[in-house]
Amino acid sequence: MNWHSEEIEKVMKDTDAKPSGLSREAVDIRLVEYGENVLPGKKKKSALLLFLYQFKDFMTLVLIAAAIISGVIGEMIDTVIILVIVFLNAIMGFVQEYRAEKALDALKKLSTPHTTVLRNGIAVNISSTQLVPGDIVLLEAGNLVPADIRLTESFSLRIEESALTGESVAVDKVTTVIKEIDLPLGDRLNMVYKGTVVTNGRGRGIVVATGMNTEIGNIARLLQEPESESPLQIRMADFGKKLSYLILVICILLFAVGLLRGEEPLKMLLVSISLAIAAIPEALPALITIALAKGAKRLVKKKALIRKLPAVETLGSVTYICSDKTGTLTQNKMKVKQVDPVPVKVTMGEHISFLEGSMLLNHDVLKSSDGKWLGDPTEIALVDHLFEKYSETELKNFTDSYKREAELPFDSDRKCMTTIHRFNDQFIAISKGAAESIQSLLKKEEPIEKILQDASDLSKEGMRVLAYGYRILDSIPVPLSYEIIEQDFYFSGLVGMIDPPREEAKAAIAECKTAGIHIVMITGDHPETATAIAREIGILEPGGLVITGKELKLLSEEELDDKVEKIRVYARVSPNQKLDIVRSLQRKKHFVSMTGDGVNDAPSLKASNIGVAMGITGTDVSKEASHMVLMDDNFATIVKAVKEGRRIYDNIRKFVKYIMTCNSAEIWTIFLAPLIGLPIPLLPVHILWINLVTDGLPGLALSSEKAEKHIMQRPPRPSGESLFAQGTGYHVIWVGLLMAFITLSTQAWAIHDKHAHWQTMVFTVLSLSQLGHVFAIRSEREFIYSAGIFSNKPLVVTLLFTFMLQLAVIYVPFANRIFKTEPLSLTELFICVLMSAIVFHAVELEKWVKKRVKKKPA
Repeated sequence: MNWHSEEIEKVMKDTDAKPSGLSREAVDIRLVEYGENVLPGKKKKSALLLFLYQFKDFMTLVLIAAAIISGVIGEMIDTVIILVIVFLNAIMGFVQEYRAEKALDALKKLSTPHTTVLRNGIAVNISSTQLVPGDIVLLEAGNLVPADIRLTESFSLRIEESALTGESVAVDKVTTVIKEIDLPLGDRLNMVYKGTVVTNGRGRGIVVATGMNTEIGNIARLLQEPESESPLQIRMADFGKKLSYLILVICILLFAVGLLRGEEPLKMLLVSISLAIAAIPEALPALITIALAKGAKRLVKKKALIRKLPAVETLGSVTYICSDKTGTLTQNKMKVKQVDPVPVKVTMGEHISFLEGSMLLNHDVLKSSDGKWLGDPTEIALVDHLFEKYSETELKNFTDSYKREAELPFDSDRKCMTTIHRFNDQFIAISKGAAESIQSLLKKEEPIEKILQDASDLSKEGMRVLAYGYRILDSIPVPLSYEIIEQDFYFSGLVGMIDPPREEAKAAIAECKTAGIHIVMITGDHPETATAIAREIGILEPGGLVITGKELKLLSEEELDDKVEKIRVYARVSPNQKLDIVRSLQRKKHFVSMTGDGVNDAPSLKASNIGVAMGITGTDVSKEASHMVLMDDNFATIVKAVKEGRRIYDNIRKFVKYIMTCNSAEIWTIFLAPLIGLPIPLLPVHILWINLVTDGLPGLALSSEKAEKHIMQRPPRPSGESLFAQGTGYHVIWVGLLMAFITLSTQAWAIHDKHAHWQTMVFTVLSLSQLGHVFAIRSEREFIYSAGIFSNKPLVVTLLFTFMLQLAVIYVPFANRIFKTEPLSLTELFICVLMSAIVFHAVELEKWVKKRVKKKPA
């Protein structure tokens, strides 16, 4: 309901409020009707249910089935190993999910513990949870507003609403009716909202909404919607689904072919299980989690704290960054940008202009013991400007020469402040305020139209404008009153202030553009201010559109989708609209990052593919709803995170390329062996060893691979791009076939030459071939010899360690019993190493062929 457009008497009637407050009986009835003034959370899954939920993945179910069948046919070692792997993966998933949802808890903490309310004509301090519509609440400086309230009294009342509106400057509140109905929250000056802060003055009002019916309650409701999946989660889910179907088809096909050839059913069941285990990349989920964790650790050093691991990779995929303005792109600190004095008939001081003298005398800023300025941010900006230009001694001498004798403080009705000072044998009254307020005090002969036009021009440049005027008095009237003092003033000039952009923002935005990422500003601030800042830092360029929340409300979903890719600045928008913008971009197949720091940003932070909250100025709610927190509140840190995200994804693609090539080799080896008349080449325990140790350890070391050259000069990946794009799928097939050919050739030769250890030789060749493969795919373009053999020291160390483990499996008696291996002679080992080296050189040759093919069109 539009309470701001209703007369106070109508609000009193609609809420059944009484000037003396509600009775205890009325409160009890309304508590039953409306409930307590709290933000209830959605029902959460129990810890047990969350844990069991981890086993629903199809690939996990295939592994469990394989473990059960292995146990039934007597392969208990395989059963134990498979179940341990499944259980460890479930624990990792459970821990991540259990810690994920805290946003509503943080919203609850925003509720004021106690508030002062009128009950039966007596002011009482009660728990804010007991507030009901119709209550009369008393507000004073320092209070958190406990509910949505229509003001009935306002005495110099200022509310800091940045958590809801994004505006950094406290808002002056009034009690008069505002007739316009569809207004953004920041323009409803006779309303105060739950979760905002009283910074000055006092007030009184009628509670019109509590709990989930408040504006912050609407945000809480939005936060209950499910989060969007990360690009990696989407790709891995798609990959897992397709792989699972492929495994089933191949296993059924192999089992059927074996039965048709007259093989024993039990033997073919064992082969099918071996094939299923070979096809499932058991190590891949753990490898990806560890790689993301290592990336998160690196980002902490760069001032970016990752709350949800998939966010590391997601940043490398984003095509749009929707950024809040205040405190993210700007410094959240007012600064004087322009001082425009006009000629005046009197002078003050020798070096300081009259307008600067007025700025120095008319303020209430004080310096603390530690040298910091205390007071209103706008006035601090004025004083800072003067102290940067003049010495402290010079300014002190000036203020001592014009002692303050009286003051008419700022209030929201007059929108100006007047101070009176000694001026020779007379007194000078200096007033500052909004241009409209000061012009109403001026003499009729002053150029009022020009003053308002100049102020408007400064406003269009994104500045907050203060006007100054003065008047000479022979004496100070008693009693002192606004009506007597504030008239017949002369105009002395305008001062323009701005919340300046961060120094690093412009360069960071330029780098994002080079990387093919679009930056959009979404703010609760005025369009003129937002447009000026957006132009200055390079967000708004020719062809880019600026739209207000009011205009956005008139667009249908289809109309917004048509325009959304052209809009670069959104001003005066509501939380729901921020959410609409994010979803519209997602409907256009974009991966969206949303940055912000206020409660109003929380729903869009959560709904975006990656939400980025500010660590210093951000509210608890925004941090809990986000995926990543910038510890330095610096937009430039996002660019570092994007680079790290791209590096992580490149390395994950190398994991997939490596592991799936290895699994492909195992599948071809097991599938083709019976078809060409060879015995089963590998046991399930061999395959598990290869998948977890030979695949897992080197794959983990791939996460330390450095970023490829020109990583930030390429566009983001297409949203529908598969993990097997850019030739990865072909590589998996042909290198897998090559490994299988080498392995089966070794098996056929060893059996023909009557080597009793042929199965150990097959196991060793396949394992060592994979070590050669991982060393070659460290770079997709550069030859390893030219890129540097030791450029990834963790990988070199891991390969040596894995090679030693493989030797231990071959030569240690205890391992022989577990893995059913036999010691090889030196000649047999040499043959295995020689055969395995073929894969490394074949993959290096592939790079050479690709480069030759790429050069031909040029």
